[in-house]
Amino acid sequence: MTAGVSSAALPGTVAVADTSPYAFAADAREAPAATGTADAVPLEPGTTYRSSYTSPGKAYYRLELDGASTAYVPVTAVPRTGAPLAIGDGIRVSVQDADGVNCSSDSVTVGPARSARPITAWGAREILVGKGLCQDAGTYYVVVERTDGRGTPDLPWDLELAPVSEPPLGGPGPTGVPEAWNSATPAPVTGEAVRRAGGAGFTRATAVEQGVWRDDITPGETLFYKVPLDWGQQLYAEAELGNAEKDTGFVAPALEMTLYNPVRSKVAETGVGYGGTQKSTSLSPLPPVRYVNRYAPAVPEKSLRFAGFYYLEVHLAAAVAERFGDGPYGLLLRVRVGGTAQPGPGYAGQSVPRGFFDVGSEASEAVGADGNGDGGGGVGMRAVAFGGIGMGSALLVVLGVWTVTARRRASAQIRASAQNPTA
Repeated sequence: MTAGVSSAALPGTVAVADTSPYAFAADAREAPAATGTADAVPLEPGTTYRSSYTSPGKAYYRLELDGASTAYVPVTAVPRTGAPLAIGDGIRVSVQDADGVNCSSDSVTVGPARSARPITAWGAREILVGKGLCQDAGTYYVVVERTDGRGTPDLPWDLELAPVSEPPLGGPGPTGVPEAWNSATPAPVTGEAVRRAGGAGFTRATAVEQGVWRDDITPGETLFYKVPLDWGQQLYAEAELGNAEKDTGFVAPALEMTLYNPVRSKVAETGVGYGGTQKSTSLSPLPPVRYVNRYAPAVPEKSLRFAGFYYLEVHLAAAVAERFGDGPYGLLLRVRVGGTAQPGPGYAGQSVPRGFFDVGSEASEAVGADGNGDGGGGVGMRAVAFGGIGMGSALLVVLGVWTVTARRRASAQIRASAQNPTA
């Protein structure tokens, strides 16, 4: 682990006095990377962990799973700031059973920008109809390894692991190929931009709703935003980088935006080069959030499988500073939420963390807590106007937020009642 652990840290948690550009979860627990399965430490769904890993070799962590729930384990790797990187430097994450059979495998690299930024890959043990492997209860292992780039593999990378458990459905669910969806590109969101500072990590992501959001970004910086999406809703997003004081030279890629689903699986990404004049890039039209999407043949549809917070990660390449100066540079984020909210699939139990795949009063509280996102009116009014939430859900949102404001001690009861909103 990184040195500098505070003596005031809670037992089992990590309080690290470092200068990492990524904001790890404040309550992250320490999970030392094991070099083999025999010494692998257990990971519990609903708990966020911090670890550290140095190539070569693999890092192992253990999961004890039942035979009914699906487990997701996203792993965010943070290369050291200023470390030389190659295009192929990255991580591969897999989940294996006790016999070494791969249940899943995913990889990600820093890419052609070779900029030190947080990169995320995920592993999963999925319970799916018709899938023969990895369906039984027992011991499984999360395996993390560095991909073979030409950078500096001997430098440690910090890791954040955030396992989540998804319960089975209460009855037979859809298993067919998802139906056609509206793939037309809507008009970009316009209007006065509202300043909203982005967060520096997944757990510190700033909640936003439909609108135009303004921030500043410096070369090498990564900002995180999160947007609550209900079942049946679609997300459209565009990022615009403002002009520099000079327009000599060109950096490609410069501005990159990646969309992740609630379990931090990559849905889509986009990027654009920069020559000193304003540039924008937008995500291609995406399908609506549906349970049946997990049976789609490929991403992005496959990843849009549950409701919850979807994350927008925006990164400005460090090379921009060499050509155009240290900045900061103006950033506009245009977010549109389309589609009509629909009832959930009917889970047989609770996710871990509880309510993880729900969109209710907690989502609107998160949006309201980050500032006045509508340029006027109160938190309750934003909850009513939140694009695409069905009437029943909207009423629960208003009730939840009003109650938190008026009677803080009753908020837990209201959040509980809002975990199964109706459309």
